[in-house]
Amino acid sequence: MSSPLLPRRAVLQGLSGLAAGAGTAARAESAPTAFVAIGDWGRKGEMQQTEVAAAMGRAAAEIGSRFVLSAGDNFYPAGVQSADDPHWKESFEDIYAAPALQTPWIAALGNHDYRGKPGAQLAYARRNPRWRMPQRHYVLSGAEFGAPQLDVFVLDTTPMVGDEAEAVMRLTRGRVSLPDPEPQIAWLKAALSASTADWKVVVGHHPIRSGGHHGGSLLLAERIEPLLATHNVQAYICGHDHTLQHIRAGGVHHICTGAGASAGDAAAVQGTLFRYSQPGFAMFALGSEGLRLEFRDFGGRALYQATIPKIPA
Repeated sequence: MSSPLLPRRAVLQGLSGLAAGAGTAARAESAPTAFVAIGDWGRKGEMQQTEVAAAMGRAAAEIGSRFVLSAGDNFYPAGVQSADDPHWKESFEDIYAAPALQTPWIAALGNHDYRGKPGAQLAYARRNPRWRMPQRHYVLSGAEFGAPQLDVFVLDTTPMVGDEAEAVMRLTRGRVSLPDPEPQIAWLKAALSASTADWKVVVGHHPIRSGGHHGGSLLLAERIEPLLATHNVQAYICGHDHTLQHIRAGGVHHICTGAGASAGDAAAVQGTLFRYSQPGFAMFALGSEGLRLEFRDFGGRALYQATIPKIPA
């Protein structure tokens, strides 16, 4: 088994203080900026969602996680209908109840979320500050979490991928139209250009590169991947394929963490460094040596570690 992501001195570092905004300069200098990431999870505790949530809560406490990245498909099978939907309690509030997970959840929308009412997730964010989704695509500065060297860009990839089968699923539920993707692509280009952060992480539901059931999106590869390379984005974090994967393409590291409740097979593709077909999650620590990645399974067992280096400007 791999060694822990961070030294044991990081165990149970004040998450309550973090939630109150305790990302002080002193703490930022003394400890890496740690966070966890999960996708494809909202199953009302079924499959292995409860087990993954428990393991993630223990890991978040261990590393002093400052926030959670949610890579979409937050609610199965068809999103939520309102900010009062019982799914919020059954799949989110009751399941991720560990003290170490009471931090901001920086969330993206997935295709299953579009089968419901995506705007309901924005409405819930206005009610509960734990759920961060100010727009369908947005950027958050790591300075809010004591990490001014980090910017997180959250994409809404469903309008970009041209999935005809998914369009039929939306149609059967009375959901037809999608936002025009062009303004979002222009926004991403401008936002990446404007960022002065040393570290840039982009989160989107659909993979650009993947060996899983769905595979990578050709449209994202054509429209989004060149922007990641041009603007020195170190990591693209996604879900959709219910696997744990680490794929390197040039200087960009593609990290799939879509195994939040269930898992499927993943084949090796060009650039594959790791693939695993069991439920689990990813954890990260951004320090002076780089961005440290670790995958753990639904029992909390360490599976894989790697360090993503900073791309020279």
